[in-house]
Amino acid sequence: MPAQTKRLITAEDLYKFQVLSSPRINPTGTQVVFSVQRVDRKSEKKYTNLWMVSTAAGSQPRQYTFGDQSDNQPAWSPDGRLISFISNRGDQEKPAQIYLIETSGGEAWPLTKIEGEIEDYIWSPDGKTLLCTVRKTDADVLTREKNPDLKKLGTPARHYDRVFYKLDGYGYLPLERTHLWSVDVKSGKAKQLTDHPVHDQQEPDISPDGKWILYASNSCEDPDAYPDRIDLFIMPFNGGEARKINTPLGSKGSPRFSPDGKWLAYYGQEGEGEGWRNAGVWVVPVDGSSEAINLTKTEDIHVSAWTINDIGQAETRPAFWSKDGKTIFFPVLTKGSSHLYQVEVKSRKVNPLLDPVGVVSAQSFDANVSKMAYLFGTLDDPGQICVVDLKGGKTSAPRQLTRFNRDWLDRVDLGITEEVWFKGKDGNPLQGWILKPPNFDSTQKYPSIMEIHGGPLTQYGFLLMHEFYYLAAQGFVVYFCNPRGGRGYGEGHAGAIAHNWGEADYSDLMRWADYVAKLPYIDTARMGVTGGSYGGYMTVWVIGHTQRFKSAVSQRCVSNFVSMWGSSDFNWVFQQELNHKAPFEDLQYYWEHSPIAFIGNAKTPTLVIHNEMDHRCPIEQSEQVFVALKRLGVDTEFVRFPDEFHGLSRTGRTDRRILRLNHILRWFKKYLQAA
Repeated sequence: MPAQTKRLITAEDLYKFQVLSSPRINPTGTQVVFSVQRVDRKSEKKYTNLWMVSTAAGSQPRQYTFGDQSDNQPAWSPDGRLISFISNRGDQEKPAQIYLIETSGGEAWPLTKIEGEIEDYIWSPDGKTLLCTVRKTDADVLTREKNPDLKKLGTPARHYDRVFYKLDGYGYLPLERTHLWSVDVKSGKAKQLTDHPVHDQQEPDISPDGKWILYASNSCEDPDAYPDRIDLFIMPFNGGEARKINTPLGSKGSPRFSPDGKWLAYYGQEGEGEGWRNAGVWVVPVDGSSEAINLTKTEDIHVSAWTINDIGQAETRPAFWSKDGKTIFFPVLTKGSSHLYQVEVKSRKVNPLLDPVGVVSAQSFDANVSKMAYLFGTLDDPGQICVVDLKGGKTSAPRQLTRFNRDWLDRVDLGITEEVWFKGKDGNPLQGWILKPPNFDSTQKYPSIMEIHGGPLTQYGFLLMHEFYYLAAQGFVVYFCNPRGGRGYGEGHAGAIAHNWGEADYSDLMRWADYVAKLPYIDTARMGVTGGSYGGYMTVWVIGHTQRFKSAVSQRCVSNFVSMWGSSDFNWVFQQELNHKAPFEDLQYYWEHSPIAFIGNAKTPTLVIHNEMDHRCPIEQSEQVFVALKRLGVDTEFVRFPDEFHGLSRTGRTDRRILRLNHILRWFKKYLQAA
């Protein structure tokens, strides 16, 4: 459709997006089941149903489950006859349960009646059992649920003796821990296999012969004091004593048995308190006959699929073995994209398997590992289901199986995005993108907005950001980059700001602003800046160190490391981002790296946005910024969103997401576009 006949994107278009997730291909490679989330505008609720699509050319997806509920985490039985999924269709006020449905269709039926949260599950190789991770409902909660008067009164108090007692996106944590359960597929009978008052058992796998369970657990005396001390354990499938697999000290997860059951593959980092280091693909023999090996150690790559966007989220799946056990497939972040890589176990040779410009995630394989389904997103598409054939370490040309959202996105002018490479102060290569407004005229001068990503250990990239397109549609040039401290450019890039936020990252961002300011179509008197979370930290840091920006919007910021220590859900662990000391051990260091220490220099009109249920960056971080700016006489306003966690911009209630966008737009229009 010609650009001149297309419309501009709107904030209200957030209601239109259908978000795809969890594509799972069946054992024969002929069908893919996946979840589709939609928003009900009247109730502001999000619902998810299952859809199905054939892998044959020319096939059309069809809706598989119906109703206003959430049907998630689909999985095929080993014989392909049944599909399991987790759903709240029974009672939306109680924890969701596992349901089964015939592949041929019909009504789904509940398999479980567990009084607790089913977090994850997998099928046993013989298809007779499901292995689940379950956090039981606390006893006092069950008592209140069964007594209408007590239920109406709500929680009288919360009593904790552990340091990690809350989690953003969840709330205050139960006292119960996560343990392994088995569920008989025929009868639905559930059996708890592990138990411990302190330790969780998570991310399980089952050996190919069905005799053993593999799981990850932090089993040290005080897991909250040593969060990276995660180990792998193996235990008999029917329960019994677990044996620890010897692996190097460090965070690890997503363990998977090899096809012959003799080896384990997992993702892991070596060391403690150094989350900026690359996560690699490791293997270790089950019998402990030799040490664990990092197969990707010689490659400067990080295992993950997570690239920032605001429509859905890229899913990082566990490593997957080839049928013959000679190769392992895994995702890698690289220069704004997420690709699927492969490593030969014996030679440790690493190569890309699927490397288009965009974000590959959520991959799943058929029983013969000859077909792979995955989600693929690009700058102008949040994600579609695709499939490739695999043979000899190579893939066929991808076949796109879905076209969700294209019916209306194809009628929208998103503007033009230009990829840019430039140099930092230290000669370091940096990647950025410049989004020009629809109907861009190179002879005109435009106001601009620099967007700074959160994390910081993630990346912007070739994945749709509705927010950027919305601001560009209102006449702004929107530009964004990946300064040092993020992922996708090697361990040196990621670790450049370890223990020193506000130095190399700030330098890179100012070089980016310098680059954009020299473009002939940029009005240097009308440059704005915004960012959320770590991007909020940098926004407040920026306004305390320069007056080059005429307007700023700080979102869910970090402003004061001193007060954030112990109040965030990350708790004391934030000291690992600094100098591994608590604030009472080195108060000056904390203060020198806190943007609030420099707020007295601020003159930039700044809108402050925060969410009242944010446990990651508590709202007091923004309260300090707002009050300081007010006392300084700097033009400022404070917008607070009730009942929203840290991730409002991605997962919050849609009407609030729209209000947030409109507040940002209003502020930038006032200072960057007003006559």
